[in-house]
Amino acid sequence: MDDEAKLELMKDRIVKTYVCQKDIIKPLSKDFDCTPEELEHIFFEKLDMSQLLAFHATFETSQYECLINKLHADLRLCWFIGTLELVSKEDADELKVKLAQKIMDGQDYSDVLKEGQKELFELIKNSK
Repeated sequence: MDDEAKLELMKDRIVKTYVCQKDIIKPLSKDFDCTPEELEHIFFEKLDMSQLLAFHATFETSQYECLINKLHADLRLCWFIGTLELVSKEDADELKVKLAQKIMDGQDYSDVLKEGQKELFELIKNSK
């Protein structure tokens, strides 16, 4: 087996792991309306070995960032921070991190969002 074949085999083993299939390949192939094999092939072509080695870890890391962004949007913080300037960026960031941690600890997103809306209202009421 030559080096290129070994590299392809290693890439294949990484992408075919249970966690990569469950968390990334299968959901994305449904979202993109393609086969898992087609998506795997695209990742093989586009990503180098170091990116594939970090494939699932970067997915996990991005999940937190996506959650923070979702909370930012759902709490309409762009408006309250930037346009109206009723909430400081620091207060908003602190609120989002606190709420994201609760969600990651297993609490229901809608319940935590409702709690966040109440806390945001208090921040707005107490703003200068």
